[in-house]
Order: sequence, then C-alpha cells, then structure tokens
Amino acid sequence: MVQHSGAASGPDESGRRSRTSPPKDVQLKRAYAPPEPSDGFRVLVDRLWPRGLKKADAAIDLWLRDVAPSSELRRWFGHRPDRWAEFRDRYRAELKGNPALAQLRGLGPGRITLVYAAKDETHNQARVLLDILQGDDRGPKAVSEKPWN
Repeated sequence: MVQHSGAASGPDESGRRSRTSPPKDVQLKRAYAPPEPSDGFRVLVDRLWPRGLKKADAAIDLWLRDVAPSSELRRWFGHRPDRWAEFRDRYRAELKGNPALAQLRGLGPGRITLVYAAKDETHNQARVLLDILQGDDRGPKAVSEKPWN
C-alpha cells in the first residue's frame, strides 16, 4: 500500500502501523535493493517514482514527494559531486518550513528507511534528510567533505 501524503491511521494490508513519534532508527536504502523486514517503515523520498520499479515490488509504506528537492534544484544538481556542497545548502533552504519535513520528523517509533533511486549513495537528498533526522541541523559545514579531484 503506497500512501502519497499523510501517515496511515492504523495497520495497512501488510500489518505495518503508522508512526506518531520521532524516529529512533533511520537508515538509507536504494529503491532497487530488495525490501527486507528489517527495513521497518519504508518512505520514498523522491519526487519521481523510480524508473522500472513496480509499486508492488517496492514495498513503500509512504511516498513523501514533497520532501524531495524541487524539480529545478534536482535538475541543476544532476548528481554532480562538484555541486554537492551547494546542493546541500539549497536543499536545506528549501526544507525550512516544509510541512513534509515535519511529517517525516513525526514518523516513529521504530526503524524508518528512507528510500531513494539515485545511483550515487553519497550525494543524494536522502543523505541530507538522514543528517537532519539524526540531529545535524548545522548545515553543510557539519558534514565532512571528501576531496573530489
């Protein structure tokens, strides 16, 4: 069962329950990796559905499109590592006051898996969201940079 906004009010068809308190355990996973019971509550954080992935195979509990970067920012970034620091800044700015981020913060208890489609597991919006959910609201200087030569 894929929900496009809001959290479930009770158990869904898989027996999973909606979340009402802050997540205690958050992890990242590519949409193309097989779902596992240990994923807990799976939240797709992409604006677009992952190409070639059937909704039935994705095991997404909540599709939170509005927490994803704007289409303009996503196109500008293009997953180019040389734009990563600026992308993080711009994305964090977009997230300020975003009700979808508040909704994401309200999920829990239990494990939350942020699901994304990007090939680059280091430079993507799910990584920024993970940092925020784990309490790193200090901005990009709080995240260590790898040299990209």
